[in-house]
Amino acid sequence: MPGIIPHRHCIVCGKAIEPDKIYCSKECEIEAEKERKRQRNFMLAMMGLMFLMLFLLMYMSH
Repeated sequence: MPGIIPHRHCIVCGKAIEPDKIYCSKECEIEAEKERKRQRNFMLAMMGLMFLMLFLLMYMSH
């Protein structure tokens, strides 16, 4: 019974790839970058909303 060949899985689609790679294709790399940007923009929007609410709370309390 042969052993399992060393490998890892693409972080986007889950396909088996070589151990030194992160993505199986350029398309998966582009998709991962889009997701990172989406998450960054969402975090920035939430931070902005938090600061706006804090400002309004402080403004309304005076």
